[in-house]
Amino acid sequence: MTTLSQTKEIFRRADAVCFDVDSTVIREEGIDELAKFCGVGDAVTEMTRKAMGGSVTFQKALMDRLSIIRCSREQVNKLITDHPPQLTTGIKELVDNLHQRNVNVFLISGGFRCIVEHVASQLSIPLHHVYANRLKFYFNGEYAGFDESQPTAESGGKGRVINMLKEQYGFKDVVMIGDGATDLEACPPASAFIGFGGNVVRPQVKERCSWYVSSFGELLKELEKI
Repeated sequence: MTTLSQTKEIFRRADAVCFDVDSTVIREEGIDELAKFCGVGDAVTEMTRKAMGGSVTFQKALMDRLSIIRCSREQVNKLITDHPPQLTTGIKELVDNLHQRNVNVFLISGGFRCIVEHVASQLSIPLHHVYANRLKFYFNGEYAGFDESQPTAESGGKGRVINMLKEQYGFKDVVMIGDGATDLEACPPASAFIGFGGNVVRPQVKERCSWYVSSFGELLKELEKI
């Protein structure tokens, strides 16, 4: 694991910064919001907690939760319209600052592409920089499952995406920022990991990373040292 000073140095010179989305870039967990909207909130929230704690495989947790939610395309669209994802304070300023420095910014999420794309557009992140799970619907709009071939649909998927980005773009220094176990395990191949506790603190993540922040202002401050 990199030390605190090494992590800060890698962040300052990074070619690419990858953000988790749920409870990091946005305040809520998208799947929990979708479950609440579909009337099965409590059952799904408990399963999300277990998934984030790393006690069940990510794909199994995703499959189990979606089999309870069974959302239609119409419900997903209505959720985004009626309850758009709430950006975490400071994320827009941080992403703008990184873009001004010609740092590539990516969103890598175990959440759903339809929601994450909405977030990306608010942050001026190009949609080809979004990696997330795809929901599948029948022609009548009813839930038909999810695309299990996406790397983000399984444990270790975020690391696989980062490996792919390094190969595709030739990035040397890639930083992963997130709140959960799936973010932490993406380093390596990420050069450094920064734990984020501004929305929810996960003790098993906080204990295992050298740089843990509770606001994006701390990261902005670090960039100002350049």
